[in-house]
Amino acid sequence: MAEYTATTHWQRRSEEAFTDNRYHRGHTLHFDGGITVPASSSPHSVRLPYSDPHAVDPEEAFVGALSSCHLLTFLYLAAKAGWQVDEYRDEAVGVMSGIGGGRQAVTQVTLRPAVRFGGGRAPSPDELHRLHHEAHDQCYIANSVKTDVRCEPVA
Repeated sequence: MAEYTATTHWQRRSEEAFTDNRYHRGHTLHFDGGITVPASSSPHSVRLPYSDPHAVDPEEAFVGALSSCHLLTFLYLAAKAGWQVDEYRDEAVGVMSGIGGGRQAVTQVTLRPAVRFGGGRAPSPDELHRLHHEAHDQCYIANSVKTDVRCEPVA
């Protein structure tokens, strides 16, 4: 069993009262590989200047994780099948919608991968469809959307 870690850190700025709901949402995500990514709430959820439009928001990260996982699984399957992939670009889009009870969720993510093959040959449209279907079926993140998320506060 593999484990993956991420540390999320936020700290109130001394000039912010906090209880008036006028505080910055900027924070950092520290990943186990050593990279730190600036993060924030989405400006769609929390108005400027309390959100940072230049930082990654959780919704974007979710869409990016699904897209990245599909890419990596697709590349693996294409190489295994003998197809030479020269370029892969995905303009993925996630949609936030109400799910009842005043709650919101990313209810749909559409991947739009455009793949350029080399080596003098490319899969047929049917073969390409099967590759993408298999990549989706094997994608760890797509399979994780049903994940049991737990919260265990630490004192």
